[in-house]
Amino acid sequence: MIGCYLINNNEKDQVKGIIVETEAYSQEEEACHGFRKITQSNKSLFGKPGTFYIYKSYGIHHCLNIVTDKENFASGVLIRAVFISNKNERLASGPGLVTKTFGVDLSFNSLEVINNKSLCITQRDSKIEEKDLIQTTRIGISKAKNIKWRWYLKNSRSVSKRLKGDRTPKF
Repeated sequence: MIGCYLINNNEKDQVKGIIVETEAYSQEEEACHGFRKITQSNKSLFGKPGTFYIYKSYGIHHCLNIVTDKENFASGVLIRAVFISNKNERLASGPGLVTKTFGVDLSFNSLEVINNKSLCITQRDSKIEEKDLIQTTRIGISKAKNIKWRWYLKNSRSVSKRLKGDRTPKF
């Protein structure tokens, strides 16, 4: 998903940006919301791949995830950061800032990623190569901390947190 566009076609104006940071989760590891069982709040994570899973983190911020893999198996990708051209480069540099900037709330939960008129993800304009990405451990979790399922675009200044030693690019 790195390099793909996140687009919200809200009533006032369109918000469009490039996804520059993601994290993945699977029910096979303890950091996943679906690790223990399906509940009312996480049931969309067990749903159809290619749908949104929205949850509220710490009761404050919404988080935007895409359901992946297969139905009845909790797996997904969290959108951690998005670069929006001609805006402050830090505007959507964290999961809560992404949903705030794109107007995402629980009403988007279970919507299909490509077959809705309000929020979608579209293909990238150019190819992203492995050398353009940093792969590292996920952020803000207390279990399964050593799994390297976080990726970010190395040349982006909109990444929420860089790997130690990876300097923010200068422009």
